[in-house]
Amino acid sequence: MTFQTVLVANRGEIADRVFRTCVELGIATVGIYVAGDTAHLDLADQVREVPTYLDSAAIVTAALETGAEAIHPGYGFLSENAQFAKAVTDAGLVFVGPTAEVIELMGRKDRAREVAERAGVPVTPRFEPDAVPADAYPVLVKAAAGGGGKGMHIVTESAGLASALATAAREAKSAFGDDTLLIEKYVEGGRHVEVQVFGDHHSNVVHLLDRDCSVQRRHQKVVEEAPAPNLSASVRDRIRTAAVDLCREVGYQNAGTVEYLVRGDEAYFLEMNTRLQVEHPVTEEVTGTDLVAWQLAVAAGDPLPLTQEQIPADGHAIEVRVYAEDPYSGFLPQTGQVVDLWWPAEARIESVLASGAEVSAAFDPMLAKIITAADDRAEAIAAMLTALDSAAIFGPKTNLGFLRRVVGSATFGEARMDTGWLDSSPTEVLSEPTVPPVAIAAAAAVLWPIADDAWRSAGPAAPIVRPVVDEQGERYDVTEPSWDYAPIFAGGPRVWVGAEGQSWLFERPDGTRRPRVIHLGDAEVVSPMPGTVIAVDVAVGDLVEAGARLGAVEAMKMELALTAPHCGLVTQVEAQVGSQVKLGDLLFHVEAQEA
Repeated sequence: MTFQTVLVANRGEIADRVFRTCVELGIATVGIYVAGDTAHLDLADQVREVPTYLDSAAIVTAALETGAEAIHPGYGFLSENAQFAKAVTDAGLVFVGPTAEVIELMGRKDRAREVAERAGVPVTPRFEPDAVPADAYPVLVKAAAGGGGKGMHIVTESAGLASALATAAREAKSAFGDDTLLIEKYVEGGRHVEVQVFGDHHSNVVHLLDRDCSVQRRHQKVVEEAPAPNLSASVRDRIRTAAVDLCREVGYQNAGTVEYLVRGDEAYFLEMNTRLQVEHPVTEEVTGTDLVAWQLAVAAGDPLPLTQEQIPADGHAIEVRVYAEDPYSGFLPQTGQVVDLWWPAEARIESVLASGAEVSAAFDPMLAKIITAADDRAEAIAAMLTALDSAAIFGPKTNLGFLRRVVGSATFGEARMDTGWLDSSPTEVLSEPTVPPVAIAAAAAVLWPIADDAWRSAGPAAPIVRPVVDEQGERYDVTEPSWDYAPIFAGGPRVWVGAEGQSWLFERPDGTRRPRVIHLGDAEVVSPMPGTVIAVDVAVGDLVEAGARLGAVEAMKMELALTAPHCGLVTQVEAQVGSQVKLGDLLFHVEAQEA
């Protein structure tokens, strides 16, 4: 059976990804959107506006009204929502994914642990909140429901457990509507390795190799690759076999991922994601498959396209996630208009970002994925470095330059990374970058398109000095400008230059303009990022200790606590729970007092 029309219940690059496969298969498509978010709809045959991407009733209605036979949920949003899957099937439609029962079972980490144990998959030790042995630390506190790093915290000593539990519960309740938590032994120095699995309605289950997703910041994946490097043959065979056994245990259908923490020869079950993963392109590149096409075929009732023995394993692939964030300021989310962008022609790009687009804090900060593939890992790394050297996004800050440093680092090159690597602030990738000379020379060439030498009444000609100023006000006097660089965008008196993956903004110095100086007293606590106020913990008149939490702001899956700069009296509270704030907005005022 082949579907005639499929509705894609998602946005951004994953919606576009599903549309592309549908076009290749001759399947008509329906896209959904919320007001002002339409960049992903170019390939959709029909479109419907919905109040939100989480409005399951509106999405099902849109499918019925447009004649869609199936709904593909993509990832995120409703992709692992058992109630949504049931609503789809109850409406007589096909949900492109596993059954609602399996989603419910495996979507909860506590129940998934029980299934893993029945299937013989090793799991990490688990503890009750009031019975964590002193020698068990560090432990991992995590939400039983959901994923994406929400509600997940590492606790290194007993004194920090209560606070971590409170924060994790609040995050889990907000994100998933369920504040149930798990406490497990944290595997220090562990790698995040996962196995792509697929099942059909005919009891067939296969794996499509493994991936390494250890390069993470705050439990959010940054770089993924397939196959996982530096795994012993015994571990690789064990995790692949266990993943298939786990799927057979629950009668799994469609695409899924079984995730592990691996350290040396030990591998522990982490969780199962009952959907297509963000990082699925690296699996496609090394197996020569179209996983979305597989999903649609299985959902239509067909058997798996290939047996285990028929699945190829060819070469190595790497994917980097391009985020709107500032890696050198705690990965704080960034917003703003995209002035211009450059994508490398030699890489696979998954993105709907375009020049003129407005990056907001309303959705996930991921702007794009860049994927390279080659015969081996070293060549795939080289290809990625070349791709990142020619990529540029001008406007909001992104992590492109940071990704270039990560992939080019010795730690990554030697596959020595673990899940805690980036959070330990390695100087090899997280030190503040310096402006490369090539960027300065290119900026001068654009801003000062004049002759090479100045004339003097006596003596030899003097080199012309072309001064340029960067965003921090640093002045550079250039005597040898150069156009020998590709990513450049000139906008009036300013020019953006891409170099080493980083975006640099320059302008001519203006002697008539004084630098803008903002005098911010020590008493003011401002928002460090654009986002939503999710907590206000103090009121005017409260006395607080230095470092006491005043409230919290959330944006793009990141929660940031706002703390008192010193002991003192809270004299002003501008923050309101649920309100949208901009970068630099005043939220609290704390008058200093002696402790």
